[in-house]
Amino acid sequence: MFDRYDICEAYSLLAHDHGLYDVVDRLNDIGFKPSPILSYRSLSENGREIYDCHAEMIEQGNSPIRSQYC
Repeated sequence: MFDRYDICEAYSLLAHDHGLYDVVDRLNDIGFKPSPILSYRSLSENGREIYDCHAEMIEQGNSPIRSQYC
């Protein structure tokens, strides 16, 4: 089961890795502050699954996290 924190961490890392800065602004708006040492390795198993799924879609030309909120 995914929790909000897993989703926000994965989205934050995706935004950084793929230049989706509007997502960073939305995460800031809800008060999410990522750890300064946030990395793929520091994500939970659920966070890595979220990241991998969305990264694949972004690479195919879709950006699903731009239309979803944490």
